[in-house]
Amino acid sequence: MSKGTLFDKVWDLHTVGTLPSGQTQLFIGLHLIHEVTSPQAFAMLRERNLKVLFPERTVATVDHIVPTENQARPFADVLAEEMIQALEQSTKDYGIRFYNVGSGSQGIVHVIAPEQGLTQPGMTVACGDSHTSTHGAFGAIAFGIGTSQVRDVLASQTLALSKLKVRKIEVNGKLPPGVYAKDVILHIIRKLGVKGGVGYAYEYAGSTFAAMSMEERMTVCNMSIEGGARCGYVNPDETTFAYLKGRDFAPKGADWDKAVEWWRSIVSDADAVYDDVVTFDAAEIEPTVTWGITPGQGMGVSETIPTTETLPESDRAIAQEAYKYMQLTPGKPILGTKVDVCFIGSCTNGRISDLREAAKVAQGQQVAAGVKAFVVPGSERVKQEAEAEGLDKIFVQSGFEWREPGCSMCLAMNPDKLQGDQISASSSNRNFKGRQGSSTGRTLLMSPAMVVAAAVKGEVYDVRKLSS
Repeated sequence: MSKGTLFDKVWDLHTVGTLPSGQTQLFIGLHLIHEVTSPQAFAMLRERNLKVLFPERTVATVDHIVPTENQARPFADVLAEEMIQALEQSTKDYGIRFYNVGSGSQGIVHVIAPEQGLTQPGMTVACGDSHTSTHGAFGAIAFGIGTSQVRDVLASQTLALSKLKVRKIEVNGKLPPGVYAKDVILHIIRKLGVKGGVGYAYEYAGSTFAAMSMEERMTVCNMSIEGGARCGYVNPDETTFAYLKGRDFAPKGADWDKAVEWWRSIVSDADAVYDDVVTFDAAEIEPTVTWGITPGQGMGVSETIPTTETLPESDRAIAQEAYKYMQLTPGKPILGTKVDVCFIGSCTNGRISDLREAAKVAQGQQVAAGVKAFVVPGSERVKQEAEAEGLDKIFVQSGFEWREPGCSMCLAMNPDKLQGDQISASSSNRNFKGRQGSSTGRTLLMSPAMVVAAAVKGEVYDVRKLSS
Protein backbone atom coordinates (compact mmCIF):
# COMPACT_ATOMS: atom_id res chain seq x y z
CA MET A 1 0.00 0.00 0.00
CA SER A 2 0.96 3.62 -0.49
CA LYS A 3 2.96 5.43 2.17
CA GLY A 4 3.85 9.08 2.75
CA THR A 5 1.43 10.49 0.18
CA LEU A 6 -0.88 13.40 0.88
CA PHE A 7 -3.76 10.93 0.68
CA ASP A 8 -2.24 8.77 3.43
CA LYS A 9 -1.53 11.76 5.65
CA VAL A 10 -4.98 13.28 5.34
CA TRP A 11 -6.69 9.90 5.74
CA ASP A 12 -4.73 9.14 8.92
CA LEU A 13 -5.38 12.59 10.41
CA HIS A 14 -9.13 12.21 9.90
CA THR A 15 -9.46 8.59 11.05
CA VAL A 16 -11.81 8.31 14.02
CA GLY A 17 -11.52 4.55 14.32
CA THR A 18 -11.78 1.21 12.58
CA LEU A 19 -15.25 -0.29 12.28
CA PRO A 20 -16.08 -4.01 12.74
CA SER A 21 -16.42 -4.22 8.94
CA GLY A 22 -12.75 -3.24 8.61
CA GLN A 23 -13.71 0.12 7.13
CA THR A 24 -12.39 3.38 8.46
CA GLN A 25 -14.69 5.81 10.24
CA LEU A 26 -13.48 9.02 8.63
CA PHE A 27 -14.21 12.51 9.95
CA ILE A 28 -15.51 14.89 7.26
CA GLY A 29 -14.29 18.46 7.59
CA LEU A 30 -16.59 20.05 4.99
CA HIS A 31 -19.98 18.78 3.89
CA LEU A 32 -21.57 20.36 0.82
CA ILE A 33 -25.24 19.79 0.05
CA HIS A 34 -27.70 20.74 -2.69
CA GLU A 35 -31.37 20.24 -3.44
CA VAL A 36 -31.23 16.82 -5.11
CA THR A 37 -29.70 14.38 -2.61
CA SER A 38 -30.46 16.22 0.64
CA PRO A 39 -34.30 16.19 1.00
CA GLN A 40 -34.40 12.43 1.58
CA ALA A 41 -31.42 12.63 3.95
CA PHE A 42 -33.13 15.31 6.05
CA ALA A 43 -36.32 13.22 6.05
CA MET A 44 -34.32 10.32 7.49
CA LEU A 45 -33.01 12.56 10.26
CA ARG A 46 -36.52 13.68 11.14
CA GLU A 47 -37.79 10.08 11.19
CA ARG A 48 -35.12 9.22 13.76
CA ASN A 49 -35.38 12.52 15.65
CA LEU A 50 -31.70 13.21 14.97
CA LYS A 51 -29.94 16.57 14.85
CA VAL A 52 -27.26 17.80 12.48
CA LEU A 53 -24.16 17.29 14.60
CA PHE A 54 -22.01 20.14 13.24
CA PRO A 55 -24.23 22.45 11.17
CA GLU A 56 -21.35 24.91 10.83
CA ARG A 57 -19.47 22.30 8.77
CA THR A 58 -22.28 21.98 6.21
CA VAL A 59 -22.90 24.47 3.40
CA ALA A 60 -25.86 24.36 1.02
CA THR A 61 -26.68 25.76 -2.40
CA VAL A 62 -29.16 25.07 -5.18
CA ASP A 63 -27.84 24.19 -8.63
CA HIS A 64 -29.09 21.07 -10.41
CA ILE A 65 -32.75 21.99 -10.85
CA VAL A 66 -32.63 25.77 -11.21
CA PRO A 67 -33.72 27.13 -14.60
CA THR A 68 -31.12 29.29 -16.31
CA GLU A 69 -33.51 31.48 -18.33
CA ASN A 70 -36.24 32.54 -15.92
CA GLN A 71 -35.48 32.05 -12.23
CA ALA A 72 -38.65 33.75 -10.96
CA ARG A 73 -40.33 31.92 -8.11
CA PRO A 74 -42.23 29.72 -7.97
CA PHE A 75 -40.31 27.75 -10.61
CA ALA A 76 -42.44 26.59 -13.55
CA ASP A 77 -41.37 23.00 -12.78
CA VAL A 78 -43.49 22.01 -9.75
CA LEU A 79 -41.03 19.31 -8.63
CA ALA A 80 -38.10 21.72 -8.84
CA GLU A 81 -40.03 24.23 -6.73
CA GLU A 82 -40.80 21.54 -4.15
CA MET A 83 -37.12 20.56 -3.98
CA ILE A 84 -35.86 24.09 -3.42
CA GLN A 85 -38.57 24.70 -0.81
CA ALA A 86 -37.52 21.53 1.01
CA LEU A 87 -33.90 22.70 1.09
CA GLU A 88 -34.91 26.18 2.23
CA GLN A 89 -36.89 24.70 5.11
CA SER A 90 -34.27 22.15 6.16
CA THR A 91 -31.40 24.63 6.18
CA LYS A 92 -33.56 26.95 8.29
CA ASP A 93 -34.58 24.17 10.68
CA TYR A 94 -31.04 22.91 11.22
CA GLY A 95 -29.15 26.21 11.12
CA ILE A 96 -27.17 25.47 7.93
CA ARG A 97 -25.66 28.20 5.75
CA PHE A 98 -27.57 28.34 2.47
CA TYR A 99 -26.66 30.22 -0.70
CA ASN A 100 -30.01 30.62 -2.41
CA VAL A 101 -30.75 32.10 -5.83
CA GLY A 102 -30.24 35.85 -5.65
CA SER A 103 -27.93 35.72 -2.64
CA GLY A 104 -24.96 36.78 -4.76
CA SER A 105 -23.12 33.57 -3.89
CA GLN A 106 -25.37 30.85 -5.33
CA GLY A 107 -24.06 28.52 -7.98
CA ILE A 108 -22.87 25.03 -8.75
CA VAL A 109 -21.74 23.44 -5.50
CA HIS A 110 -18.25 22.63 -6.84
CA VAL A 111 -17.78 26.20 -8.02
CA ILE A 112 -18.96 28.15 -4.99
CA ALA A 113 -16.98 26.28 -2.31
CA PRO A 114 -13.57 26.90 -3.94
CA GLU A 115 -14.32 30.49 -4.93
CA GLN A 116 -15.25 31.34 -1.34
CA GLY A 117 -12.24 29.60 0.19
CA LEU A 118 -14.37 26.96 1.89
CA THR A 119 -12.27 24.24 0.28
CA GLN A 120 -8.75 24.14 1.71
CA PRO A 121 -5.70 21.83 1.65
CA GLY A 122 -5.72 18.87 3.99
CA MET A 123 -9.50 18.75 4.30
CA THR A 124 -11.83 15.84 3.88
CA VAL A 125 -14.81 16.95 1.78
CA ALA A 126 -18.03 15.10 1.01
CA CYS A 127 -21.04 15.92 -1.13
CA GLY A 128 -23.96 13.99 -2.55
CA ASP A 129 -22.65 14.51 -6.07
CA SER A 130 -20.28 12.42 -8.21
CA HIS A 131 -17.98 15.30 -9.10
CA THR A 132 -16.94 16.17 -5.55
CA SER A 133 -13.46 15.05 -6.60
CA THR A 134 -13.16 18.62 -7.96
CA HIS A 135 -12.04 19.83 -4.52
CA GLY A 136 -8.96 17.64 -4.66
CA ALA A 137 -7.34 20.40 -6.72
CA PHE A 138 -6.57 22.06 -3.38
CA GLY A 139 -4.89 19.04 -1.84
CA ALA A 140 -8.13 17.93 -0.19
CA ILE A 141 -9.51 14.40 -0.19
CA ALA A 142 -13.00 14.75 -1.59
CA PHE A 143 -15.66 12.10 -2.06
CA GLY A 144 -18.97 11.95 -3.86
CA ILE A 145 -21.49 10.12 -1.68
CA GLY A 146 -25.02 8.71 -1.85
CA THR A 147 -28.16 9.91 -0.09
CA SER A 148 -27.85 7.55 2.91
CA GLN A 149 -24.27 8.73 3.36
CA VAL A 150 -25.45 12.36 3.23
CA ARG A 151 -27.66 11.42 6.19
CA ASP A 152 -24.69 9.82 7.96
CA VAL A 153 -22.52 12.91 7.57
CA LEU A 154 -25.31 15.21 8.73
CA ALA A 155 -25.89 13.07 11.81
CA SER A 156 -22.33 12.06 12.71
CA GLN A 157 -19.93 14.14 10.58
CA THR A 158 -18.27 10.84 9.61
CA LEU A 159 -18.30 8.31 6.80
CA ALA A 160 -17.56 4.59 6.72
CA LEU A 161 -15.02 4.10 3.92
CA SER A 162 -12.45 1.58 2.79
CA LYS A 163 -9.01 3.06 2.26
CA LEU A 164 -7.98 3.47 -1.37
CA LYS A 165 -4.76 2.68 -3.14
CA VAL A 166 -2.92 5.66 -4.65
CA ARG A 167 -1.87 5.99 -8.29
CA LYS A 168 0.46 8.81 -9.24
CA ILE A 169 -0.31 10.22 -12.69
CA GLU A 170 2.52 12.35 -14.00
CA VAL A 171 2.11 14.62 -17.00
CA ASN A 172 5.23 16.50 -18.00
CA GLY A 173 5.94 19.22 -20.55
CA LYS A 174 4.18 22.27 -21.91
CA LEU A 175 0.73 21.85 -23.40
CA PRO A 176 0.60 22.74 -27.12
CA PRO A 177 -1.48 25.76 -28.20
CA GLY A 178 -5.21 25.02 -28.24
CA VAL A 179 -4.83 22.21 -25.68
CA TYR A 180 -6.41 22.71 -22.26
CA ALA A 181 -6.89 20.98 -18.92
CA LYS A 182 -10.08 19.37 -20.27
CA ASP A 183 -8.05 17.74 -23.05
CA VAL A 184 -5.53 16.45 -20.50
CA ILE A 185 -8.11 14.64 -18.39
CA LEU A 186 -9.98 13.28 -21.42
CA HIS A 187 -6.65 11.96 -22.69
CA ILE A 188 -5.87 10.31 -19.34
CA ILE A 189 -9.29 8.66 -19.16
CA ARG A 190 -8.98 7.53 -22.76
CA LYS A 191 -5.66 5.84 -22.01
CA LEU A 192 -6.45 4.35 -18.58
CA GLY A 193 -10.12 3.60 -19.17
CA VAL A 194 -13.32 4.43 -17.32
CA LYS A 195 -12.65 1.58 -14.90
CA GLY A 196 -8.90 2.08 -14.63
CA GLY A 197 -9.15 4.02 -11.40
CA VAL A 198 -11.48 1.71 -9.51
CA GLY A 199 -10.11 1.31 -5.98
CA TYR A 200 -7.69 4.22 -6.42
CA ALA A 201 -7.15 7.82 -5.50
CA TYR A 202 -5.36 9.65 -8.30
CA GLU A 203 -2.51 12.00 -7.43
CA TYR A 204 -1.84 14.33 -10.37
CA ALA A 205 1.79 15.41 -10.57
CA GLY A 206 4.46 16.56 -12.98
CA SER A 207 5.43 19.85 -14.59
CA THR A 208 2.19 20.15 -16.58
CA PHE A 209 0.03 20.22 -13.46
CA ALA A 210 2.53 22.43 -11.65
CA ALA A 211 2.06 25.02 -14.42
CA MET A 212 -1.76 24.86 -14.29
CA SER A 213 -3.94 27.44 -12.58
CA MET A 214 -6.21 26.32 -9.75
CA GLU A 215 -9.22 26.37 -12.05
CA GLU A 216 -7.44 24.15 -14.56
CA ARG A 217 -6.55 21.73 -11.76
CA MET A 218 -10.22 21.71 -10.71
CA THR A 219 -11.21 20.69 -14.24
CA VAL A 220 -8.84 17.72 -14.11
CA CYS A 221 -9.78 16.60 -10.59
CA ASN A 222 -13.48 17.03 -11.41
CA MET A 223 -13.38 14.21 -13.94
CA SER A 224 -11.34 11.76 -11.85
CA ILE A 225 -14.58 9.92 -11.15
CA GLU A 226 -15.09 9.44 -14.90
CA GLY A 227 -11.91 7.40 -14.91
CA GLY A 228 -13.20 5.22 -12.08
CA ALA A 229 -11.14 6.86 -9.31
CA ARG A 230 -12.99 7.70 -6.10
CA CYS A 231 -11.03 10.93 -5.77
CA GLY A 232 -8.20 12.85 -7.40
CA TYR A 233 -5.91 15.53 -6.02
CA VAL A 234 -2.96 17.82 -6.63
CA ASN A 235 -0.47 18.62 -3.89
CA PRO A 236 -0.89 22.21 -2.63
CA ASP A 237 1.77 24.70 -3.69
CA GLU A 238 2.29 28.44 -4.15
CA THR A 239 -0.42 28.51 -6.81
CA THR A 240 -2.87 27.06 -4.29
CA PHE A 241 -1.94 29.54 -1.57
CA ALA A 242 -2.12 32.53 -3.92
CA TYR A 243 -5.62 31.47 -5.03
CA LEU A 244 -6.90 31.06 -1.47
CA LYS A 245 -5.41 34.16 0.12
CA GLY A 246 -8.02 36.78 0.92
CA ARG A 247 -11.05 34.62 0.09
CA ASP A 248 -14.09 34.73 2.37
CA PHE A 249 -13.33 31.69 4.50
CA ALA A 250 -9.54 31.54 4.14
CA PRO A 251 -7.53 32.06 7.34
CA LYS A 252 -6.47 35.63 8.03
CA GLY A 253 -3.41 37.29 9.59
CA ALA A 254 -1.26 35.05 11.79
CA ASP A 255 -3.70 32.18 11.20
CA TRP A 256 -2.89 32.37 7.50
CA ASP A 257 0.83 31.89 8.13
CA LYS A 258 0.15 28.92 10.40
CA ALA A 259 -2.19 27.40 7.85
CA VAL A 260 0.31 27.69 5.00
CA GLU A 261 3.01 26.12 7.16
CA TRP A 262 0.73 23.17 7.87
CA TRP A 263 -0.43 22.91 4.26
CA ARG A 264 3.19 22.60 3.17
CA SER A 265 3.72 19.76 5.66
CA ILE A 266 1.00 17.51 4.23
CA VAL A 267 2.28 17.32 0.65
CA SER A 268 3.43 13.91 -0.52
CA ASP A 269 6.95 13.10 0.67
CA ALA A 270 9.77 13.05 -1.86
CA ASP A 271 10.19 9.33 -1.11
CA ALA A 272 6.47 8.54 -0.93
CA VAL A 273 5.49 5.05 -2.00
CA TYR A 274 2.70 4.68 -4.57
CA ASP A 275 0.70 1.63 -5.58
CA ASP A 276 1.15 2.57 -9.23
CA VAL A 277 2.78 5.30 -11.32
CA VAL A 278 1.76 6.30 -14.86
CA THR A 279 3.40 8.99 -16.99
CA PHE A 280 2.26 11.01 -20.00
CA ASP A 281 3.93 13.53 -22.29
CA ALA A 282 1.99 16.79 -22.63
CA ALA A 283 3.33 17.29 -26.16
CA GLU A 284 1.42 14.21 -27.32
CA ILE A 285 -1.98 15.60 -26.28
CA GLU A 286 -4.13 17.43 -28.82
CA PRO A 287 -7.64 18.89 -28.58
CA THR A 288 -9.71 15.88 -27.55
CA VAL A 289 -13.32 15.00 -28.35
CA THR A 290 -15.43 12.07 -27.20
CA TRP A 291 -17.07 10.08 -29.95
CA GLY A 292 -19.01 7.53 -27.92
CA ILE A 293 -21.16 7.04 -24.83
CA THR A 294 -18.51 7.05 -22.10
CA PRO A 295 -15.86 9.68 -21.30
CA GLY A 296 -13.25 7.03 -22.10
CA GLN A 297 -14.34 6.91 -25.73
CA GLY A 298 -12.26 9.92 -26.71
CA MET A 299 -9.94 10.78 -29.56
CA GLY A 300 -7.69 13.53 -30.78
CA VAL A 301 -9.61 15.90 -33.03
CA SER A 302 -7.39 15.03 -36.01
CA GLU A 303 -7.90 11.27 -35.60
CA THR A 304 -10.49 8.95 -37.07
CA ILE A 305 -13.14 7.17 -35.02
CA PRO A 306 -11.58 3.86 -33.97
CA THR A 307 -12.72 0.67 -35.62
CA THR A 308 -13.56 -2.37 -33.53
CA GLU A 309 -10.48 -4.30 -34.59
CA THR A 310 -8.20 -1.57 -33.25
CA LEU A 311 -9.79 -1.77 -29.80
CA PRO A 312 -9.14 -4.25 -26.99
CA GLU A 313 -11.58 -7.16 -26.92
CA SER A 314 -13.12 -5.84 -23.70
CA ASP A 315 -14.04 -2.51 -25.35
CA ARG A 316 -15.60 -3.83 -28.54
CA ALA A 317 -19.16 -4.46 -27.36
CA ILE A 318 -19.63 -0.94 -25.97
CA ALA A 319 -17.97 0.47 -29.09
CA GLN A 320 -20.57 -1.26 -31.26
CA GLU A 321 -23.28 0.15 -28.99
CA ALA A 322 -21.73 3.61 -29.30
CA TYR A 323 -21.50 3.53 -33.12
CA LYS A 324 -25.21 2.77 -33.32
CA TYR A 325 -26.35 5.26 -30.69
CA MET A 326 -24.12 8.11 -31.85
CA GLN A 327 -24.84 7.42 -35.54
CA LEU A 328 -21.13 7.69 -36.29
CA THR A 329 -19.10 5.56 -38.67
CA PRO A 330 -15.91 3.85 -37.46
CA GLY A 331 -12.86 4.80 -39.48
CA LYS A 332 -14.28 8.24 -40.35
CA PRO A 333 -12.95 11.56 -38.99
CA ILE A 334 -14.75 13.21 -36.09
CA LEU A 335 -13.99 16.52 -37.80
CA GLY A 336 -16.98 17.75 -39.74
CA THR A 337 -19.56 16.03 -37.51
CA LYS A 338 -22.59 18.35 -37.53
CA VAL A 339 -23.72 19.80 -34.19
CA ASP A 340 -27.10 21.21 -33.16
CA VAL A 341 -26.44 22.55 -29.67
CA CYS A 342 -23.29 24.03 -28.13
CA PHE A 343 -23.12 24.31 -24.32
CA ILE A 344 -20.44 26.03 -22.24
CA GLY A 345 -20.77 25.60 -18.48
CA SER A 346 -20.97 22.91 -15.73
CA CYS A 347 -18.85 22.17 -12.66
CA THR A 348 -16.12 21.08 -15.06
CA ASN A 349 -15.83 24.20 -17.20
CA GLY A 350 -18.10 26.96 -15.91
CA ARG A 351 -15.52 29.09 -14.10
CA ILE A 352 -14.30 32.55 -15.02
CA SER A 353 -11.09 31.33 -16.70
CA ASP A 354 -13.16 28.96 -18.86
CA LEU A 355 -15.40 31.83 -19.95
CA ARG A 356 -12.42 34.09 -20.63
CA GLU A 357 -10.80 31.50 -22.88
CA ALA A 358 -14.06 30.80 -24.70
CA ALA A 359 -14.65 34.54 -25.19
CA LYS A 360 -11.19 34.92 -26.74
CA VAL A 361 -12.15 32.37 -29.36
CA ALA A 362 -15.65 33.80 -29.84
CA GLN A 363 -14.46 37.40 -30.31
CA GLY A 364 -15.30 38.51 -33.85
CA GLN A 365 -16.91 35.18 -34.74
CA GLN A 366 -20.55 34.30 -35.37
CA VAL A 367 -22.51 31.21 -34.37
CA ALA A 368 -23.50 29.22 -37.44
CA ALA A 369 -27.08 29.32 -38.66
CA GLY A 370 -29.29 26.66 -37.08
CA VAL A 371 -27.02 26.12 -34.05
CA LYS A 372 -28.30 26.83 -30.54
CA ALA A 373 -25.34 28.05 -28.45
CA PHE A 374 -25.40 29.22 -24.87
CA VAL A 375 -23.10 30.03 -21.96
CA VAL A 376 -24.01 29.30 -18.35
CA PRO A 377 -21.76 30.77 -15.63
CA GLY A 378 -20.94 28.41 -12.77
CA SER A 379 -22.02 30.83 -10.05
CA GLU A 380 -23.49 34.24 -9.41
CA ARG A 381 -20.00 35.52 -8.64
CA VAL A 382 -18.64 34.14 -11.92
CA LYS A 383 -21.53 35.81 -13.75
CA GLN A 384 -20.86 39.14 -12.05
CA GLU A 385 -17.15 38.95 -12.83
CA ALA A 386 -17.74 37.96 -16.45
CA GLU A 387 -20.18 40.81 -16.95
CA ALA A 388 -17.78 43.29 -15.34
CA GLU A 389 -15.19 42.20 -17.93
CA GLY A 390 -17.69 42.43 -20.80
CA LEU A 391 -17.52 38.73 -21.62
CA ASP A 392 -21.29 38.49 -21.78
CA LYS A 393 -21.35 41.10 -24.53
CA ILE A 394 -18.76 39.19 -26.56
CA PHE A 395 -20.83 36.03 -26.35
CA VAL A 396 -24.13 37.74 -27.17
CA GLN A 397 -22.62 39.63 -30.12
CA SER A 398 -21.30 36.30 -31.41
CA GLY A 399 -24.74 34.69 -31.24
CA PHE A 400 -24.53 32.86 -27.90
CA GLU A 401 -27.26 33.10 -25.28
CA TRP A 402 -26.05 34.39 -21.88
CA ARG A 403 -27.78 32.60 -19.01
CA GLU A 404 -28.19 32.59 -15.21
CA PRO A 405 -25.99 30.28 -13.07
CA GLY A 406 -26.83 26.59 -12.68
CA CYS A 407 -25.91 23.08 -13.77
CA SER A 408 -27.95 23.58 -16.95
CA MET A 409 -27.44 21.09 -19.77
CA CYS A 410 -24.85 19.03 -17.96
CA LEU A 411 -27.76 16.84 -16.88
CA ALA A 412 -31.49 16.51 -17.49
CA MET A 413 -32.84 17.95 -14.22
CA ASN A 414 -33.83 21.42 -15.46
CA PRO A 415 -35.40 22.91 -18.62
CA ASP A 416 -32.13 22.90 -20.62
CA LYS A 417 -32.40 19.64 -22.56
CA LEU A 418 -31.63 18.18 -25.95
CA GLN A 419 -34.54 17.33 -28.23
CA GLY A 420 -34.79 14.12 -30.24
CA ASP A 421 -31.44 12.97 -31.59
CA GLN A 422 -29.80 16.39 -31.49
CA ILE A 423 -26.04 16.29 -31.14
CA SER A 424 -24.38 18.53 -28.59
CA ALA A 425 -20.87 19.92 -28.32
CA SER A 426 -20.57 20.20 -24.55
CA SER A 427 -17.97 21.36 -22.03
CA SER A 428 -19.57 19.18 -19.34
CA ASN A 429 -18.32 15.86 -17.95
CA ARG A 430 -20.58 13.02 -19.07
CA ASN A 431 -21.71 11.79 -22.47
CA PHE A 432 -23.90 8.92 -21.27
CA LYS A 433 -27.05 7.99 -23.15
CA GLY A 434 -29.81 10.43 -22.23
CA ARG A 435 -27.54 12.50 -20.00
CA GLN A 436 -28.55 15.80 -21.61
CA GLY A 437 -32.28 15.23 -21.52
CA SER A 438 -33.27 13.20 -24.56
CA SER A 439 -33.19 9.40 -24.67
CA THR A 440 -31.72 9.68 -28.17
CA GLY A 441 -29.71 12.88 -27.69
CA ARG A 442 -25.98 12.66 -28.39
CA THR A 443 -23.14 14.37 -26.56
CA LEU A 444 -19.59 15.17 -27.65
CA LEU A 445 -17.40 16.30 -24.74
CA MET A 446 -14.68 18.87 -25.43
CA SER A 447 -13.04 22.01 -24.01
CA PRO A 448 -14.94 25.34 -23.96
CA ALA A 449 -12.68 26.67 -26.73
CA MET A 450 -13.54 23.66 -28.88
CA VAL A 451 -17.24 24.19 -28.15
CA VAL A 452 -16.94 27.74 -29.50
CA ALA A 453 -15.20 26.45 -32.63
CA ALA A 454 -18.02 23.92 -33.13
CA ALA A 455 -20.65 26.63 -32.64
CA VAL A 456 -19.02 28.92 -35.20
CA LYS A 457 -18.57 26.22 -37.83
CA GLY A 458 -21.72 24.24 -37.07
CA GLU A 459 -19.64 21.09 -36.85
CA VAL A 460 -16.74 19.62 -34.91
CA TYR A 461 -13.78 21.80 -35.79
CA ASP A 462 -10.17 22.12 -34.67
CA VAL A 463 -9.96 25.32 -32.62
CA ARG A 464 -6.32 25.66 -33.61
CA LYS A 465 -7.43 26.35 -37.18
CA LEU A 466 -10.16 28.85 -36.38
CA SER A 467 -9.21 32.23 -37.81
CA SER A 468 -9.11 35.10 -35.36
